[in-house]
Amino acid sequence: MSKNLNGKVALVTGASRGIGKGIAIALGEAGALVYITGRSLNSDNPTDPIAGGLLETKYAVEKAGGTCIAVPIDHSDDEQVQSLFEQINREQNGQLDLLVNNAYGGVRSLINAKGKPFWESDVSLWDACNQVGLRSHYVASYRAAKMMTQRQQGLIVTISSWGGLAPIFGVAYGTGKSACDRLAADMAVELKPFNVASISLWPGIVGTEHFHQLLEEDNENSLGSAISDKFNWETPLFVGRVIAGLCDDSNLLRRNGKVQIVAELATRYGVVDEYGHCPASLRSLRFLLPQVFPMLKSSAKFIPDLRVPWWIILLTVLNSPKI
Repeated sequence: MSKNLNGKVALVTGASRGIGKGIAIALGEAGALVYITGRSLNSDNPTDPIAGGLLETKYAVEKAGGTCIAVPIDHSDDEQVQSLFEQINREQNGQLDLLVNNAYGGVRSLINAKGKPFWESDVSLWDACNQVGLRSHYVASYRAAKMMTQRQQGLIVTISSWGGLAPIFGVAYGTGKSACDRLAADMAVELKPFNVASISLWPGIVGTEHFHQLLEEDNENSLGSAISDKFNWETPLFVGRVIAGLCDDSNLLRRNGKVQIVAELATRYGVVDEYGHCPASLRSLRFLLPQVFPMLKSSAKFIPDLRVPWWIILLTVLNSPKI
C-alpha cells in the first residue's frame, strides 16, 4: 500500500474492534496519524472473545507502520466528545483531515431483539441504535466541521449500510441508517463552499467479531446463503483501504453528498483486502446471480461485474415478504 496519507491527521470513532479497527489500521498503513476512540483502553470483558480495547487497535496500527493516539471516551457524552476535539486541535495545530463516523452502540440490543417486531421490543432499542450512532455522528461532525472549514479542506465519512435501503435489522436500525445517509448529504451542501466533503459509505457483508457471533447464534439469518459464503465477505481492513483510496481521489467533490459503496470504490481504486481479494458489490450480477442460482457459485468470477439499477433492487425489496 502507498503512503498516500503521510502528514494527514485522521479520527476514527468506535475503533476498539470490527470495522473501526480495520479502518484505523488501513489509515495507519497509508501513513496517517490516527486518533481512535472507544470506551476503554483495554477489553471491557477479558472473558468475552469478541471484546476489544483501544490499546489492541493502537498496537495493530503501529505494527502496520502508522502512528496512533488512543483516546477512551463515551460518545454519548457530549462533553467528552468536545474534550476529544479540543485535544486534537491543540496537539495538531488545528489540523484534522479526515473524520470517520463509525461508533455504534446498538449491536447487542439488535441481537437481543432479533425476530421481534418493533412493538414487542423495548422502546430503548431506538436509543441503543441511534444515540451512539446517528446522534453521535452529528455531534462529531459538528466538532470536526469547525476545524476543517477553518483550513478549507477535509473529508467526513459516515459509515452507514444497506439497511438504509432495505429493512434488514428492523425499524430502529433502518431509520437510523437512512438518516445517516441524509445527514451526510445535507452536511455536504453546507460544507462544499469550504472545500470539505461529506459522504455516506456502505460496506457489504463485513466479517467482524460481532458478525461471526450473530451467525453462531442464529443460523436462519435474513441474508440467506450470501452470509454463509465467505467469498462474499469484506474484511474490516478492506473497508479501511477503500477510505484511504477515497482520500486520494482527485474527483472527491463529485462524490460529495452521495452514498458510496465500498466494493465499487475498491474496483475503481484497485484495492484488495489482505488476502488479495476484491469482493463484488451486493448489487453486482457477480454477487446476485449465485444467490439465485447456487450452481453458479463455483464460476462466479466469470460473471460480469455489472451493477443492477437501484430501481430494480427497490422493486425486489418492496415485493419481498421478508428481508
